[in-house]
Amino acid sequence: MTIPDTLQYTKGHEWIRIENGEATIGITDYAQGELGDIIFIEFPEAGDKFNAGDSIGTIEAVKTVADLFTPLAGEISEINLKLEDEPEAINKDPYESGWIIKLKNIPEEEKPQLLTASGYKKYIN
Repeated sequence: MTIPDTLQYTKGHEWIRIENGEATIGITDYAQGELGDIIFIEFPEAGDKFNAGDSIGTIEAVKTVADLFTPLAGEISEINLKLEDEPEAINKDPYESGWIIKLKNIPEEEKPQLLTASGYKKYIN
């Protein structure tokens, strides 16, 4: 199982990469392994605004359907539309080609609530 040190994590098994005020968000390698083969993603719309913890869509796997949550407040700036045709990219490469959304306008005070890679490793073990 891969847990890159360059990312931040949540106890809800999302990963976050914040660059230039924009957060790229996906689910962790651990989460995709628990879900199994992913077959469909229901996305929010670009421009939609959410609070931290809000449901932003669903992820459907062979085993189950799960809600997708945003770990940060902000506005959807981009959606990984590649996942509409290739949802299995989340299983194959959850940290690069399997990213799900990008958020902008993130309140600064929320960022410290995220886990480091070592904190996330402790949480799942």
